[in-house]
Amino acid sequence: MEEQIKKTAARVKAGFVYFWLLPVLLVILGETGGDWVGMYAGDVRASYTAETITILLAAICVPVSLKLFSWVLTRKIDVVSLPEALRLYSFWSGVRLALLALPVLGGFLTYYMVLSNTGVLCALIALTASLFCLPGEERLRKELHINKEE
Repeated sequence: MEEQIKKTAARVKAGFVYFWLLPVLLVILGETGGDWVGMYAGDVRASYTAETITILLAAICVPVSLKLFSWVLTRKIDVVSLPEALRLYSFWSGVRLALLALPVLGGFLTYYMVLSNTGVLCALIALTASLFCLPGEERLRKELHINKEE
């Protein structure tokens, strides 16, 4: 059982690392330039639409991702056996990071395509919210109510 707990913790940590690689790659891609950077900078309608979508993504995805995981943890994960709980924990951790990745992706795309600071602000809000999802074996044990066997 200890091996499964360690594997699950490692899987969740890997997902978190991949989540943080997304903005790093987007920034590198955007800063190295390309035809897509500033593509809609002069288009007021496109700018308004992109900013609105990015703001809505951040306003919806950040609280939903944090609250949804808490809700699923108490209603779905706590009531099943430990191997199934570990599988569900890993799955829902990925769902939470995927929800947070939406405003990050949208924010940085808005920032580079429209050259609007609103996009990067929304992306930074989602990245900051991801710090509340820091994975680790201790956190997994605490959230799943598993005592360390010694």
